Amino acid sequence: MSAISPPGTRWTGLRTWWAQSPPGAGAAILATGIISIGLEQTGYEILSRIVLVLAAVGWLGLAAAFAVRLLRERERWLTEARTPSALTAVAATTVLGTRLVTLGWEVPAEALLALSAALWPGLLLLVVRQWRPRMPGAVFLGCVATQGLAVLGATLAPATHTDWLAHTALVLFWLGLLLYTMALFYFDYREIATGAGDQWIAGGALAISALAGSKLILAYQANIYLWNNDDNGVLRWVTEALLVLVLGTYCVLAVAEALWPRPRYDVLRWATVFPLGMTAVATLSVAAAIGVGRLRGLGQVLLWISVAAWLALVAVAVRRHGSRSGHAPQEP
Repeated sequence: MSAISPPGTRWTGLRTWWAQSPPGAGAAILATGIISIGLEQTGYEILSRIVLVLAAVGWLGLAAAFAVRLLRERERWLTEARTPSALTAVAATTVLGTRLVTLGWEVPAEALLALSAALWPGLLLLVVRQWRPRMPGAVFLGCVATQGLAVLGATLAPATHTDWLAHTALVLFWLGLLLYTMALFYFDYREIATGAGDQWIAGGALAISALAGSKLILAYQANIYLWNNDDNGVLRWVTEALLVLVLGTYCVLAVAEALWPRPRYDVLRWATVFPLGMTAVATLSVAAAIGVGRLRGLGQVLLWISVAAWLALVAVAVRRHGSRSGHAPQEP
């Protein structure tokens, strides 16, 4: 008969897992945060807040691990900071802040914007210096983190009536597109068939770019000045083109998953869920920004696909953790 694990065993196992979690675990917080935003956009406020709490708790845990490593394990922190997945810390922080703005919590959202803006340049510089040919999908996280700042800035601008935030967000939007273009030259396109999950970031980066563009358009419609009217016209065209590219990339990656199935669990699968959710949210936001109602229906369908993927991944992760922490010596 198997012995029952002591109450502290599971918590010890959880702490050990948390301490050893790679920087890419931030993709789980990013995925959860974007699901919360999507649920809020479609009117499921209670569900959205429940998911937001999960994202916030996870973010606090990762923030604590980040700080502890910086103070006590400086070499490990520097090693991890040079990996592209370290930028999920910036992206997850901006997504969490964006959701707080929709709740009317501008002050904590501003604090998260300041924190992510402080982390972004140093981490981005460390990561870009490590770019090499044939990189995995994580190479697009430079674009994701940059556009995350643009999304949060453009969302805060009308809420706080701050034009300079929108101006800065517009600059970051174009910089994010430049980083995406650069990343295309380093991405290993074989990852589409062989990647463990982060190949989807190629689409997720386009999706958050489209989301940033739509937020800037909405800021302009709320009487936030974006340089001049011509820029708004260009911005609308680019945002629409980005959404077309997003949906096309989504289809290509989905077909690749069917042709080359990868059913085994990998923490990199969180880097699949957040592009799924980001595509849904971008579609819903672009629909609102350019006034195309048919896109809203598509966004809702894509959202529930991402919610299903999120739930499946949560269930697998919990089951795997339970099977590891629940094992105990056999009694005679």
